[in-house]
Amino acid sequence: MTHTLAHQHQHQLQLQLQLQLQNDPTDTDDTRFSMNTQLQDPALGTLFRFATAGSVDDGKSTLVGRLLHDSKAILADQLDAVTRTSTERGFGGAAGGIDFALLTDGLRAEREQGITIDVAYRYFATGQRSFILADCPGHVQYTRNMVTGATTADAVIMLIDARKGVLEQTRRHLSVVALLRVPHVIIAVNKIDLLDYDEAAYREVERSVLAVTTELGVAAVHVIPVSALVGDNVVDRSDLTPWYFGPSLLELLETLPAADEVESEVEDFRLPVQLVIRPQGAVAPGLDESFRDYRAYAGQIASGTVRVGDAVTVVPGGGTSVVTGIDFAGTELDVAFAPQSVALRLRDDLDVARGAVIATIDTLPTLTHGLTAELFWLDPRALKPGARVLVKFGTALVQALVPEITGRLNLDTLALEPADGLDINDIGHAVLRLASELPIEEYAVNRRSGAFLVIHPQDGATLAAGIVTAAS
Repeated sequence: MTHTLAHQHQHQLQLQLQLQLQNDPTDTDDTRFSMNTQLQDPALGTLFRFATAGSVDDGKSTLVGRLLHDSKAILADQLDAVTRTSTERGFGGAAGGIDFALLTDGLRAEREQGITIDVAYRYFATGQRSFILADCPGHVQYTRNMVTGATTADAVIMLIDARKGVLEQTRRHLSVVALLRVPHVIIAVNKIDLLDYDEAAYREVERSVLAVTTELGVAAVHVIPVSALVGDNVVDRSDLTPWYFGPSLLELLETLPAADEVESEVEDFRLPVQLVIRPQGAVAPGLDESFRDYRAYAGQIASGTVRVGDAVTVVPGGGTSVVTGIDFAGTELDVAFAPQSVALRLRDDLDVARGAVIATIDTLPTLTHGLTAELFWLDPRALKPGARVLVKFGTALVQALVPEITGRLNLDTLALEPADGLDINDIGHAVLRLASELPIEEYAVNRRSGAFLVIHPQDGATLAAGIVTAAS
């Protein structure tokens, strides 16, 4: 197959994926963002995704703005506009007259109220790495946005006001981070300048937060004293904290391994099929006649690596075949890995539709109807036993019943307590029964294949994000 033909295939893939995402009410804006960011040249290097989290007024948006500014990732006209707005609002002080939060708080309501409401995504790059950051809200009513931002993150920067220490919302966000198994947690002890760079105050906060992360089972924790307003230890190490010997925040972000770099080599290959590409009608002028017989299965690789020549299994159906081609962004690849969006060509003409999973042969778990899960309840309508919902695993959407709620996490004690329902922002345990069998994997085994969404069957609202703790 020629490169011209491969480019035509990929162009059609991108167009059809975009149309599919626009027309599918169960695909979120974040899914669309993730798919779009992966349709890029693989030669651009490592992509590292990180999110911010923490309680209200801990300085998340200011930290992100300072990080963008000091790493030279702000365009001159954008910086001029932010400087003018800051001046008009009488902002001054140590930041040189710039309100860095304006660089990320893009909604009008956010700027008027001085809070972050929605997840603000920003792309920037340094000489070492490319980044996608998600500035998440701190208010408890926007916990669902924080879950969204942390789900695909390689690292989460948890801000703590050095004057306040660990708060309930800090514990809530750390609980979410622990349950989502975010690979790296960075604790930024912010506003250290307001405590005159006192080491004892920093050490007290450090002890408190490490006690919580230890109790939650969070292993990879890095604690850094910073001042988002002034810029201490954000991009460059500060002379005002001589008692801190670690890296600056940006130095740490540039050196931490991305989850995809590690997981693609150890996890089994999984591709939830989003779209079957089968051109219809006459062959367009200038294209090879073989284009008429082209068939490919498109989607975003959820985990692992696939190579031309690999033997694969397709479920449902259980058919086996061999990968004969991988089309990606106008090129043909010999190997692809998570989270790239690709179109796979198989040797055999199998019955494959949206919702199917293509996987390394003999690695998929037994198909099952039942599971137990951790649920992050995100909707004002409470969950009660007996509720009928839709469950979305990858690209598969099935009807489900919630026969039992087995507990709710107490964010003060971090203990699981009995519960007869889940309210908005609760984190709880539940049993789900599915109408169709799926190859369900535990989240501890496969971070992407073990996650799902709970959707309202009538209005299509996302009710909860879930992670599988056991399949049955």
